[in-house]
Amino acid sequence: MQDFQNENLFLFKLVKNLLMTAITDEYMQQMLTKTKEYHIVLLKPGPRAVDHPDLKKLLWEHARRNFSLRADGVLSIVCPITAETGLSGIGIFNTSIEETKNIMDGDPGVQAAIFVYDIHPCRSFPGDSLP
Repeated sequence: MQDFQNENLFLFKLVKNLLMTAITDEYMQQMLTKTKEYHIVLLKPGPRAVDHPDLKKLLWEHARRNFSLRADGVLSIVCPITAETGLSGIGIFNTSIEETKNIMDGDPGVQAAIFVYDIHPCRSFPGDSLP
């Protein structure tokens, strides 16, 4: 039985590798010149995440603001975290680090200490999107 499982795993990996697009070094070098700087925000629960008296209202306004930032092309990707992982959300901003900090400092959830955040610079390809 073990031999059968090993053979199936080998065949699966072989087929998977055959179906993957081949990428040359030249293509990688060319594409890397097209990357752009973005800023990832990791949103975490703040000290008032559980006991703030206006929690629901502030979360609603935080979400409204995210919709607005997204519509304005500033917040390229926004992902609320749906499990108890210690993170509340991830956002990828199409702004400088200073602008990203100003945006986050103006967030009603951050101002009310429902959220705290970290900013991390990153690079990606303009136009990338979720499927």
